[in-house]
Amino acid sequence: MKLTILGCHSATPRVNSNPTSQVLEINNHIFLIDCGEGTQVELRRNKVKFNRIKHIFISHLHGDHYFGLIGLISTFRLLTRETELHIYSPKGLKEVVTLQMKLASSWTNYQLIFHELTSKESELIFEDDKVEVHTIPLDHRIYTNGFLFKEKPGPRKLDLNAALNADIDKVYYNKVKQGFDVVNNQGKLIKNETVTSDPIEPKSYAFCSDTAYNENIIDIIKGATVLYHESTFLEKNKELAVPTKHSTAKQAASIAKQAEVGTLILGHFSTRYDDMNDFKLEAQTIFDQVELAQDGKEFEF
Repeated sequence: MKLTILGCHSATPRVNSNPTSQVLEINNHIFLIDCGEGTQVELRRNKVKFNRIKHIFISHLHGDHYFGLIGLISTFRLLTRETELHIYSPKGLKEVVTLQMKLASSWTNYQLIFHELTSKESELIFEDDKVEVHTIPLDHRIYTNGFLFKEKPGPRKLDLNAALNADIDKVYYNKVKQGFDVVNNQGKLIKNETVTSDPIEPKSYAFCSDTAYNENIIDIIKGATVLYHESTFLEKNKELAVPTKHSTAKQAASIAKQAEVGTLILGHFSTRYDDMNDFKLEAQTIFDQVELAQDGKEFEF
């Protein structure tokens, strides 16, 4: 599982900082999460292949999280994209994008499929044989979702030498990997655990931006391998978090601790601050495993 931060600051783009966008590579998928201004430039800078992006997840309809989308959709068209593109977003984004395309007479030459979200409960919005994606209802000024990306358990690991010694026919190897006991060439039942080991522990990634402190999400993200949680403010400005429905670094750390996640990544920093390390220091007073998002930074888990 690899996470590339394309932008991690709040509000407006700056010369050396971009609004929210990131790429998650998980089980051969490349998921684009949010699409603030400058996203396609950062995709090129980080050498992410456009044609591998088939699913885009937009958390909410504040501009710093989706104003780069219409430009990316347009670029895909100019590059004569043929692969369909799925966009998971709050209801209303389809109307915005469609109007822009209509007024510019620039309809896509590929299939553009919107999955409009309205539920205030967590729901499954994408699933295949390897990965599933659930919404994480957040508490912000407008309807907002985070997203939980979860690997499905893989097949059990076959111990080839043990299988050969047990005289198991090769035609049963896939069944063994699926966890079944099988009968060997002598008609003896071979217990699965004697010829296999547990699969690699499935990984999960929880993306939570933007939101006020919200303990309702803890059960949804419990035990996640990685949590990205907004930390717009430091504790000295916590009075600003309430009316804007944002979080502080300490509040993000409290959520991480209660949810027992593996690693916390802080992001969505207000540009009022000069030293981002202050966010990490504050969070670590509550939760140890803290990383800071940074434009262009890659995390591998």
